[in-house]
Amino acid sequence: MKNLGGLMKQAQEMQARMAEMQEKVAALEVEGSSGGGLVTVTLAGKGELRGVKIDPSLMVPDEAEILEDLLVAAHTDAKAKLDAKLQDEMKAVTGGIALPPGFSL
Repeated sequence: MKNLGGLMKQAQEMQARMAEMQEKVAALEVEGSSGGGLVTVTLAGKGELRGVKIDPSLMVPDEAEILEDLLVAAHTDAKAKLDAKLQDEMKAVTGGIALPPGFSL
């Protein structure tokens, strides 16, 4: 039964680390940009869009499609950065152990 007690202790420690990581994720913000920095978006740790910055030079009515494309590209950039940070945080919590497919916070 020693092994069961040790396993339970490890599970409790993992649960505490996961709770701590969830707090970090909630406070996390990343920026993604496109067009050489002309468009920037900010995402919160769980993927919520927090802000958009658009250089005034892009405010040309005939070029709305370009601005739309840059917004999508900036969001994609920010999402990729966010996913990478979340993956790093998860590795730190799990000690590099791969989690089952579909597992998320």
